[in-house]
Amino acid sequence: MTKTDVHYGDYLQLEKILNAQELESDKQQLHAHDEMLFIIIHQAYELWFKQLLFEVDSVAAIMQKPVNDNSPELQTVVHRTSRMVTILKLLVHQIDIMETMTPMDFLDFRDMLRPASGFQSWQFKALEARLGLKYQHRFGQEYYISQLKQAQIDLIKQAENQQSIIDLLNQWLERMPFFEEADNWTNYKPVNDISHPTEHIFWEDYQQIYINSLAAAEQSNRDQFNTIFTKDTPEAVRQLSPRACRAALFIMLYRGYPILQLPFQLLNSLLEIDEQLSTWRYRHMSMVHRMIGSRIGTGGSTGRDYLKGALDKHYIFADIARLTSFLIERRKLPALSTEMEKRLGFK
Repeated sequence: MTKTDVHYGDYLQLEKILNAQELESDKQQLHAHDEMLFIIIHQAYELWFKQLLFEVDSVAAIMQKPVNDNSPELQTVVHRTSRMVTILKLLVHQIDIMETMTPMDFLDFRDMLRPASGFQSWQFKALEARLGLKYQHRFGQEYYISQLKQAQIDLIKQAENQQSIIDLLNQWLERMPFFEEADNWTNYKPVNDISHPTEHIFWEDYQQIYINSLAAAEQSNRDQFNTIFTKDTPEAVRQLSPRACRAALFIMLYRGYPILQLPFQLLNSLLEIDEQLSTWRYRHMSMVHRMIGSRIGTGGSTGRDYLKGALDKHYIFADIARLTSFLIERRKLPALSTEMEKRLGFK
């Protein structure tokens, strides 16, 4: 079989892409120069959303099976989540290009777009769902799919019914074996006097070290420590279980050990994804306020007010970010036993 030569334009289907910009203003013979920029920016967003969904699906497929932390699989997960961070940074920077359009430039064609709106981006809603934004945590639940076609609603619902990245992360963290392996703690020497531990000796010791480090105004964190690391609370309140939170905090505390370096990079990448999504929402909100002030969006949303609500509420990996409140200084960290150090060092 003879291989057919591949041509650059055919491979990229440039004829389709480069002819996919139809200006509404030209259809009405009221040419608005900046409408071309507006279309291309949003088409580029949707292409990047497609790539982000592609990366999320690949990461989920790896994490749905038991991940061997000593294999290339975890490195692949970290690499692809890091790529997602870089793509999201690019999406934030695209707003700089959009802001070369002035409010008057936008008004030249804005009313011709009704009722189309960025609020109708089903891919972005599916991306949020695949990462772990659940319906009960959404701002504007009553209308977040109200302007979509049924086929698009079905795709979002399908995304919501799949195991999300935060769900898979919880399962992965819960299976951390170090605390169940008794040999790791036989020779552990606690900093505090713990003669008869009622919980795991390390966590009783660490909790006391943490409490001793609190300032007078931080004493409420004592109860928070128990709530996050020992008590099961309703799913509506949290997405990571106490067991998963203990594992994640341990990774953060002892990330210098070889076996914990990739897990720490994964947690850090997920936090960066949240940070970049938040930055994108903030920049988007600021741009909308600059362009239309207090007017409603073309799709009928409250414009800036809706974006502000989503910015305040749509944090997917908040349970990981919350753990930084329970870190202590490196010099106060309890020394691990020789057995545990060997376990964490691939020896």
